[in-house]
Amino acid sequence: MGLESFFNPKSVAIVGASRQKGKVGYEILANMISAGYQGRIFPVNPQADTIEGLKCYSDLESIGQVPDLVIVIVPAKIVPAVMQQCAKVKVKSVIIITAGFKEIGKEGKQLEEQVVQIAKRAGIRVIGPNCLGVIAPKNMLNASFGTELPAEGVTGYVSQSGALLAAILDMANANGIGFSKLVSIGNKADINELDVIKAFGEDPDTRVIAGYLESIADGDEFVRQAERISQHKPILLIKSGGTSAGAKAASSHTGSLAGGEVAYESAFARAGIIRCGSIKEQFDYARVFADQPLPAGPSVAVITNAGGPGIMAADAIERRGLTFAKLADETVKKLAARLPPAANLHNPIDILGDALADRYEFALHTVLDDPNVDTILVLLTPQAMTDPVGTAQAVVKTCRQKPAKPVLACFIGASRVEEGIRILRDGKIPQYDTPESAVAAIKVMADYVAWRNRPKRVVKLFPVNRRKVENIIERHLRRGDREVGETDSKEILEAYGFKTPQGAIATTPEQAANIAQQIGYPVVLKIWSSEIVHKSDVGGVKLGLNSEQEVKDAFDLMMYRIPQKRPDAQILGVLVEKMHKIGKEVILGMNRDPSFGPLMMFGMGGVMVEALKDVSFYLAPLTEDEARQMLTSTKTYKILKGMRGQEGVDIDAIAESLQRLSQLVTEFPQIHEMDINPYVVGPPGTTPIAVDARMSVEKI
Repeated sequence: MGLESFFNPKSVAIVGASRQKGKVGYEILANMISAGYQGRIFPVNPQADTIEGLKCYSDLESIGQVPDLVIVIVPAKIVPAVMQQCAKVKVKSVIIITAGFKEIGKEGKQLEEQVVQIAKRAGIRVIGPNCLGVIAPKNMLNASFGTELPAEGVTGYVSQSGALLAAILDMANANGIGFSKLVSIGNKADINELDVIKAFGEDPDTRVIAGYLESIADGDEFVRQAERISQHKPILLIKSGGTSAGAKAASSHTGSLAGGEVAYESAFARAGIIRCGSIKEQFDYARVFADQPLPAGPSVAVITNAGGPGIMAADAIERRGLTFAKLADETVKKLAARLPPAANLHNPIDILGDALADRYEFALHTVLDDPNVDTILVLLTPQAMTDPVGTAQAVVKTCRQKPAKPVLACFIGASRVEEGIRILRDGKIPQYDTPESAVAAIKVMADYVAWRNRPKRVVKLFPVNRRKVENIIERHLRRGDREVGETDSKEILEAYGFKTPQGAIATTPEQAANIAQQIGYPVVLKIWSSEIVHKSDVGGVKLGLNSEQEVKDAFDLMMYRIPQKRPDAQILGVLVEKMHKIGKEVILGMNRDPSFGPLMMFGMGGVMVEALKDVSFYLAPLTEDEARQMLTSTKTYKILKGMRGQEGVDIDAIAESLQRLSQLVTEFPQIHEMDINPYVVGPPGTTPIAVDARMSVEKI
C-alpha cells in the first residue's frame, strides 16, 4: 500500500476534535478548514454537536462511511480503543498525533506496541505517534497543528522531529520556500523515513527530497533504496544524534575510530545523499536543486560589478575544488565589443560599478552561450549607479530565454537590494547572502552530478578458500572465543590471498632461536595470548633481533615481565616471525556497524594510527574505484605515491587488498571487527605483507 491516502484523502475524520481554541484537536481542524481542503471533514467528539459549523460524530462508526484518513488526537491510553474502531470500520490510513508512547519509557512503549499490533492485524498504515502531522499544499491539506499552509513547491520534507518541522515551516514561509509534501514521522511505529523517502521518489510532484533524521531503522535497506532514488532525485538530509558510544568498547583500531558519525557519512556517500550541516544549508541547496537545471560539469563563471566580491567568489571556487571557467575566445571578443574599456573580460567578469541592468543582461546572455561554462554566479553590490530591481528582472528574463544552464545570484546588501531579491526568488533564481554560500550550493550540485555519472558499481570477486575460513570461525564460536588470535587471523587472511610472514610458535627460548635460524634474521618476537590484544602495550613485541642470543634473551624477558603485568592472561608461547623492513606501513581494517554493515578502513599504519587519525572509511562491498578513493582521500596517499625523490609503493596492490578484505567480511558476517596493522607495502611489483592481524567474531 502506498501513502497516497495520507497526501490526497477524499475524506478525513478527526478523532479528538475540540471546540477549545489552543487545543491540538481544535488547531488541526481549524488548519484543515483554513487551508481550503476540498474533501469532507468529520470531527469526532461525543461531547459536541458541531465544531466550526461542521457536524460532530460520537465515534467513527456513526459517520456512516469509511474515511480515507483518520487523525487521532486523544489521550494515549485511549488510542488503542480508537485503533480498534479504525479496524472495525476498515480504515486503512491513520495519523496519531498523540504523544505519551515509547518516548516516555517502558509503559509508553508497551502502549505503542499494542497500537502496532492492532494496526498490523487490520492492515492499517500509521504515521506517528508523537508527530506534527502531514501537509500537502497542492491538495490544500494541512493535517497538522503547524502553521498556515506553506506555498506549493517541488521539495518533499520528512522530519523525525515535529518541533523542528514547525520551525522549518515558519522559516520557509518567511523566505517563500514551497513544498510538495511534508511529513512528521514521530516515533516511527509503522511508517518510517524510508517509507516516506520512497513515496517521494515515486511522487511526480516532488523533485527534491529533504529531511531531518535522528536515526535510521534499517540501514542496509535504506542505503540500497536511497542509492536508487538518488539517481533521479537529490536527497538532502540533516542527520543529528551521531555517537561514538559504540566505539568505546572496540578492541581494534578500526573499531575505536569508527563511530556512529563515520558510519552515516559512509552510508550517505554510497547512497549519493547530500548531508546538510544546518537548516540554512539545506534550504540553500534545496532552492538551487528545485529551481535550476543541473550543471554539465564543475566549471563556474562569475559576473560582478565589484572586484572584491568577485575575488571572494574566486577564492571560494578554488577552495571548494571547482573549476574557474576559461572563457572561449569568441566570448571574450563579444564582451570586448560592448563592455567599457576598463571592464575585466576574463573570469571573474567585472562589468564595473556603474553597470545598469542592460550591461548585466548582455554579459549574462553572452556567457550563457560559452561552451566552457557550466554554471554562472551573478554578483551585485548596491553602488550609486546600481539598479537592483532592473538587474533582477533582466536576470530572470535572460534565464527564461536560455534555461539550459544553472544561474545563481548573490545580491549583497539589505534594504537597497531587498526588492531585487524578491524578484529573483519569484523568478526561481536562487539568491544567496554571500558568494561563499552560493559557491557551496554550486559545489553540491557539481558533486551530485559527478556521483550520478560515476561508473556502474562492479564488485570483483576473487578465488578464495571459504571452507578454511568457515572451519576457523566455527571453531572459535563453538568454544565461545570472541577474539581470534594472530595465527588464526593470519590463516584466514591467507585463505583470501594475503601473504603473511614466515614464522612459528615457540614455547622455549631454544625453540625460538631454532625457528629464527630456519627463517633467517632479522626476526620479530610477539607474545602469543588470546587475552592480550594490544601486545605492544605490555612489552609483547620485540623487533629487529639479529642473533640467537638476542632471540633467547628477548624470549626470557617477555616470559618474565608480561605475567607480572597481565597475571590474568594465559600465555601459550611466543610467535617468531621473519621481520620485513622494506616498504611503508599502512592499516586495513573493518568494523561492522549495527545499521549499515561492514565499514572498511584504510590509513597510516603502526602505533600512530589512532593518534594521527589519517584514515578513510567506506561501506563494503568495495569496487576498485571505491578502494582507490579510500586511498586518495588520505594524507598518507601522498607518501605512498612517493614524494621528494622517494620511491612510491604498489598502490594497485593496496587497492586489491582492500577489495579482498571487503569480500572476506561481506561473505562472513560473523567477523565483527578486524585490523591488519601493520600492512607493509613495498615498491610496485612486490607483494605486501600482513605483518600483524587481529579480529573478533560473533554469532549471527
